[in-house]
Amino acid sequence: MQMEDRVISFIQPSRNNLKYLKWSYNSIRKNLGYRHEICWADDFSDDGTWEWMNEIIKKDPNVKIHRNEGPTRLGHTILYDTLVDMATSDIIMIYHADMYACPNMDKAVLDKLTKGSVVSATRIEPPLHPDGPEKVLKDFGIEPEEFDEQGLLSWINEDRPEKYTRGIFAPWAMYKEDFLAIGGHDPLYAPQSKEDSDIFNRFVLAGYKLRQTWQGFVYHMTCRGSRFADGAQRNPDGQVFMKNRETDEWLKQNERSTRNFIRKWGHMVLHDRYMMPIIPPKYNIGFVVDNCNNDMLRTLEPWCSDIYGDWVGHKGFGVNKYIEEEQPNTDFDLKKKIHSQHMNPQNDVVVHIDCSKLNQQNYQVLVKLSEILKDSGEIGEFVLDIFSVKVKNLNTYEKDLIVCKTN
Repeated sequence: MQMEDRVISFIQPSRNNLKYLKWSYNSIRKNLGYRHEICWADDFSDDGTWEWMNEIIKKDPNVKIHRNEGPTRLGHTILYDTLVDMATSDIIMIYHADMYACPNMDKAVLDKLTKGSVVSATRIEPPLHPDGPEKVLKDFGIEPEEFDEQGLLSWINEDRPEKYTRGIFAPWAMYKEDFLAIGGHDPLYAPQSKEDSDIFNRFVLAGYKLRQTWQGFVYHMTCRGSRFADGAQRNPDGQVFMKNRETDEWLKQNERSTRNFIRKWGHMVLHDRYMMPIIPPKYNIGFVVDNCNNDMLRTLEPWCSDIYGDWVGHKGFGVNKYIEEEQPNTDFDLKKKIHSQHMNPQNDVVVHIDCSKLNQQNYQVLVKLSEILKDSGEIGEFVLDIFSVKVKNLNTYEKDLIVCKTN
């Protein structure tokens, strides 16, 4: 199939983002035409989003819509995949509701897209977040009402050499069959946060090639969902910043998803300067802990496959309370993960920890343990700071995580 014959299905969930979604839709149709399919999901909005979507489909037959009827949000982790299932094109593009499609963005992405690859367009963003080599920081407006479209288009039309880098960030496109082959996004992270880092790791482990084209651009307002619900503002000196702080909803969910990412992968989100994922090995690690209170249990539990402690008397009551409070935040079965110290650990790597000696500095050994074990390659018993480590073998399990089996 010729590039000009290939069609993209834009995947756009939205919750109470109507003015940005209108702005985004108009840019796609104005700059890319009507041949591409747009798939929208309204995530229980109350700002008129669903009513507007229904008006659009009366005049634009190449738009498909879906609504979460509530009573609570599902989040884009779930709705991305709902829309992918609805999409009729062979190619899908994960696309935020606060993105403006620049002319020829689609052509630049399709030019580099093959089966077994994922291609990102390059983001142009106002200076609301730190700069980085993976994006362009230029201020063409922080709200649709003050958007400098002509200034942006003039910049886009400037001559620039061809450039491609290895990395990934939205908007990204791939063949639908490749997306479905690894099971899509992991609902572990619903409603949001870290679902992108998780699937990016799985793309790499599945052998997909990640490319970013610097010939195709979007203008990205950034974080206009649950993270900064009040949008951005400009002070009298022209400096831009987000209104108010991050919402409690986003902060709580980000912590929840971060802990689940660590449980699944054994490390924090890691990537290079161009947003190419860095994936340390996943080991089967057991912690044997002494002097462990509930605060320590909360700190340590995500970092291991199993944790063994002297949970008797009031400590046992505390462990049960921790499980009761934490279990609603994860799909991992904590009752099968937290064991009595009297059990003989069967993990490949066993770490003995005296929690009374644990501090912020030596805690970093646990944070980086998978990288330390990889670099060492050592089998046997040794000491790392306050930790006694016994390595039976260094089998790795990260490739078991490629396919999301819950979808």
